[in-house]
Amino acid sequence: MVGIVIVSHSKNIADGVKELAEQMAPDVPIAVAGGTSDKRVGTDMGKILNAIENVYSEDGAIIIFDLGSAFMNAEMAIECLDESMKEKIKILDCPIVEGAVTAAVESSIGKNIGEIEAALQSMNLGKMP
Repeated sequence: MVGIVIVSHSKNIADGVKELAEQMAPDVPIAVAGGTSDKRVGTDMGKILNAIENVYSEDGAIIIFDLGSAFMNAEMAIECLDESMKEKIKILDCPIVEGAVTAAVESSIGKNIGEIEAALQSMNLGKMP
């Protein structure tokens, strides 16, 4: 099952999006990286890296983010992973709530990363940055 990582500048937003996605797809591995390690608004590459490692499986993981610097920190976190993991991680640019819920539901029914990305695109929710 494809794991989902939700990256937000706000811990509360990340936690809320996770809560909603889990209501729709309770078996999907979902991790959050919200706020900084010192509890400020912002993103933290280390938190993103830990979230990836917590949900990653042989099926890979999708990262959904809220703002541009979250995307940049997600890219830097991916660079810290080994090559075999990098190949199975995709950052998707889509609305954080709708994208996370849709991705979780699609993952729960066995879709792979490409199929999840296509589902988001068909709903005009996602594109690859």
